[in-house]
Amino acid sequence: MIFENHSGYKKGLIGYHGFSALIEHEGRRILVDTGTEGKVLLSNMRELGIKPDSIDTIFLTHGHYDHTGGLKDFLMARESSVKIYAHPGIFQERIALKPQRRTIGIPFPRDELEELGAKFVLRKEPFEIFPGFISSGEITRETWDRAVGYLPDGTPDSLKDDIALIVDLGDSIAVITGCGHSGVINILKHATCIAKKPIKALIGGLHLRGAKKELLDDVIREVKVAGVEVLYVGHCTGLEEYAYLRAKLGNVHPLHAGLTVEV
Repeated sequence: MIFENHSGYKKGLIGYHGFSALIEHEGRRILVDTGTEGKVLLSNMRELGIKPDSIDTIFLTHGHYDHTGGLKDFLMARESSVKIYAHPGIFQERIALKPQRRTIGIPFPRDELEELGAKFVLRKEPFEIFPGFISSGEITRETWDRAVGYLPDGTPDSLKDDIALIVDLGDSIAVITGCGHSGVINILKHATCIAKKPIKALIGGLHLRGAKKELLDDVIREVKVAGVEVLYVGHCTGLEEYAYLRAKLGNVHPLHAGLTVEV
């Protein structure tokens, strides 16, 4: 983990609200999201010995500021251009109304990022990015989701651009989700349907903070049904909600900046 709400015990790392993870598999490096602040992202990368130009590509899980705010500084720190994979709705203008009206979308215009070397690949359907790396595409929602925020006209934001990265491990898959606005259960079912393999690990934010017990019990039941072996959760999951999942499922672990997960 490069960017997380909490720092680990390694000296020099900064904990800050947001999410970014480096996924390494089959000789490729994908940066999932860029956190909230570029200075924090780049500082943690330096502490962890990760050079911006060592990243092969970027995968954005959705268009919220706490997952895209570090993008500009990251691009400026690179010497070469980089492809950025995301959903076509990633640049949707979006707002929050509490505690006051404010913008919560990507804090930079697309053309500014492209001038800095961003090469956006925006696709709605699932597709393979590299061998072993699959974009979930737009996630089918069969049950509740965890969409938040509003569009500028005041209508609720459905956050259809919320997607997940699927990593093919051979006999199983790992699923990386930034916030899980599509809903944990929908993400699990969608990923299994695409990959046709069981889920070994679910990693990322699950946006369960403030969720009722009935909803958490839904998650627990479906995680068991899907046969998910281990969960690594953080960011927007919620501390009490994390504790409840751990008490009921057992193999649930917290994320923090500097954490290395091997699956």
